[in-house]
Amino acid sequence: MNLLNNITKTAKKVLEAEAEAVGRLADLIDESFENCVKAILAIKGRVVVTGIGKSANIASKIVATLNSTGTPALFMHAADAIHGDLGMIQPEDFVICISKSGNTPEIKVLVPLLKRKGSKLAAMVSSTDSYLARCADFLLNASVEREACPHNLAPTTSTTAALALGDALAVALLEARGFSSADFAVLHPGGSLGKRLYLKVEDIYGQNEAPRVNETASVKEAIIEISSKRLGATAVVKEGSGELIGIITDGDVRRMLNNHDSIGGIRAVDIMTVSPLTIEPDQYAAEAMAIMQEKNITQLVVTKSGKFEGFVHLHDLLKEGLV
Repeated sequence: MNLLNNITKTAKKVLEAEAEAVGRLADLIDESFENCVKAILAIKGRVVVTGIGKSANIASKIVATLNSTGTPALFMHAADAIHGDLGMIQPEDFVICISKSGNTPEIKVLVPLLKRKGSKLAAMVSSTDSYLARCADFLLNASVEREACPHNLAPTTSTTAALALGDALAVALLEARGFSSADFAVLHPGGSLGKRLYLKVEDIYGQNEAPRVNETASVKEAIIEISSKRLGATAVVKEGSGELIGIITDGDVRRMLNNHDSIGGIRAVDIMTVSPLTIEPDQYAAEAMAIMQEKNITQLVVTKSGKFEGFVHLHDLLKEGLV
């Protein structure tokens, strides 16, 4: 039990320390950060993010975030840079170098080579009086008081702070570019995330049957339509115009049978649900999913300018992975 208590205590202490460190970063956002964003917006090349050790891992993630939010970027390992990879950097590129101390041997070798290339250099450092910080054109202050490691050795708080500052930079660039959800969808076409951003109802509902009966149809005709089309419902439309006026579901049929001994004189219009929930073909499939989840229903009627078009079913959305 004591061991469990110690584990829980340690975990909470680490998370609290890292949360506090990230919280303090907000006070360190200054004119240099703003100028860095403006400089990146002005370049014709790419953002190259580099580092060594754990900073290299953080650099790789920041590159991924920049690329996915509209800022072309690439990763360069600081050690590999001084053994040939420096050739990937062009004068019109912008380099961000991540280092907690800013004084590692590889960084001291790399910085003069970067300056010689003519690229602008931003230093993301915890030590603001370091070699890297003094040589950089822009300072991204990622200062932390200590690591969450009890020995103040393992990169923990410092890497979390650098990661968060990288996110702040990426989002600041995203907003400055006016990068929209539509732009995001172009870069994320795969998986459920991409489908939420681009898949529309019109891409789905056409594969389904479109059960419908006129308002004058008998209940028997409505039941046959529901059964034959296998969607658990049928639309009720005005004869001639195709305008949607209601929907009959399996539930409506069951309630009718409970309330009537004879169905001979009952028409579709007598048992339909008036003004059912609808969705337009050009709306996103994710919107259809949200409506179904909120209203606890399994299908929506698709209409265009009030006229019946078809049905989109919960199974269609589940099949597309919109969960």
